[in-house]
Amino acid sequence: MTTERSELGREIETALGDVLAHVRGETELSCRIVDDPAAERIVALRKRLRLSRQKFADCFGLDVRALQEWEQGRRVPDRAARVLLTVIDREPEAVIRALHRDSDS
Repeated sequence: MTTERSELGREIETALGDVLAHVRGETELSCRIVDDPAAERIVALRKRLRLSRQKFADCFGLDVRALQEWEQGRRVPDRAARVLLTVIDREPEAVIRALHRDSDS
């Protein structure tokens, strides 16, 4: 049995130390918020693009029922959906091109 710690072990130990320092209020950990999933922002995005709920869902590969739930505040989009909504908000044409590339052939 060896008592020597591996590089991975040292990295884990350092990371746990960072977490403990954060919990104690001694340090701030960096975080990245993908986007605000608020219902109003989702409705505003869809309306800005002048699409019905069904057309928006069809165009961007979303489930219309999930979109309705998000817009009415009954559910919050998961992380992947929030990322997609962020890209749609910033570059809708890029998403459309990527999703519909094969249908144009």
